[in-house]
Amino acid sequence: MERMLATPADAEIILKLYELRTEDVMRQARTWMAGEWWPVTAEDFFSVASNPADPHNAFFRQVTTYWEMAAALVLHGAVSADLFVDCNGEGFFLLAKFSHILDQIRERMPTFMNKTSEVISRFSAAAARYEAMLKTIEARRKALAAKQ
Repeated sequence: MERMLATPADAEIILKLYELRTEDVMRQARTWMAGEWWPVTAEDFFSVASNPADPHNAFFRQVTTYWEMAAALVLHGAVSADLFVDCNGEGFFLLAKFSHILDQIRERMPTFMNKTSEVISRFSAAAARYEAMLKTIEARRKALAAKQ
């Protein structure tokens, strides 16, 4: 794919996505999702993701739907894919974080992070970013295991 220059409208969308990520509850949700919650098994995952009584279920839903909405903006041409990938890694990080149980997740939640996956499959820059995130996740899991 030939790299296209982003427009001022693309930049506005990227800045708005950033602004939304700074909202207090969203920051708390992102902190928990990215740093505190490390499900080992699909059962660990579903104990939060499929349990509305779990206090972190809302965080899970808020963060995953945010990144899926952002990926959908890319897929529908509302924002430059190149600019999006250059400015956002968290959605790819989260998909990589669940990669070890993704097949099991999708058995019960077939659309889980499908838009993010589609961005990765359609845009080589996104695929490269995802591959880098897989390495980051592997290192993080090893470090967490070493602490236990």
